[in-house]
Amino acid sequence: MEEYLDRFITYLVVERNASPYTARNYRREVGEFLRFLKGEGVSSLQEVDRQRLSRYLLWLRAKGYVKASVRRRISELRSFFRYLVGQRILESNPMEAISAPKVPQRLPRYLKPEEIGAIMLAPDTSQPLGQRDRAMLEILYATGVRVSELAGLDLASLDRAKGEMRVRGKGGKERIVLLGRPARGALDLYLKEGRPKLLKGKRTSALFLNRSGERLSVRGVQSMLDRCARKAGLKWVTPHLLRHTFATHMLGGGADLRVVQELLGHTSLSSTQVYTHVSQRRAREVYMNSHPLAREGEAEGDE
Repeated sequence: MEEYLDRFITYLVVERNASPYTARNYRREVGEFLRFLKGEGVSSLQEVDRQRLSRYLLWLRAKGYVKASVRRRISELRSFFRYLVGQRILESNPMEAISAPKVPQRLPRYLKPEEIGAIMLAPDTSQPLGQRDRAMLEILYATGVRVSELAGLDLASLDRAKGEMRVRGKGGKERIVLLGRPARGALDLYLKEGRPKLLKGKRTSALFLNRSGERLSVRGVQSMLDRCARKAGLKWVTPHLLRHTFATHMLGGGADLRVVQELLGHTSLSSTQVYTHVSQRRAREVYMNSHPLAREGEAEGDE
């Protein structure tokens, strides 16, 4: 059965252009399912039926997996079995009879403007690493790019004259994001002073470098954020949180939903619409706290 998983992962990477992160998740979690089947005495994928799948879902819940994790595994198994049907290894997809648990929609967390200001001041911009870190923070907040997109940037990705940056997103799709004045200024300082010092005579097309003069990894970006967040007195700051913050602040400032969708690289508008709920909730909070008749008006409306 592991042979089919190997072939499926190769298909994801080669045919679907899946990221290493996505491929790693599929291998780990589909592999977990295959190990469960072995424990059940199942030796062939042809033996997988609705009853065995239901037992697997019960096993996941007994292990304490939350609904979102169970839902993700169901989606991964659907893709895996769909591939097997397409390859004529199986005649039908047993996952079609399995429904995923409903997960309540959680509004994305975001940083307030003063928190953004604090984290931007955390790097020591008199040092090469600080110049790099400030440039990365400014780009993450100014563009909403994913951490993998940031780490994958090359010098050729930039159009400094236009203040634009070409990024490669999910599925290898490219899009243009825009850089504001603070991001352009931080980037110029890094390119002029910080990057040449970090490069140490090496040759690389990578935009952001580590101390060894090589491309900074996704994990390196996260470590930078952890360090800057602690210095700014903030907790749990991730690259995705800055992406949420970018979208929320854009919509809160009056940006068109379709424009934000394009800048984020969302395929579906529904992925972007969650941020409108955040903006609406924030607008209500401001109204209730600021308008002199807000609470009185609400009370009258309830009668």
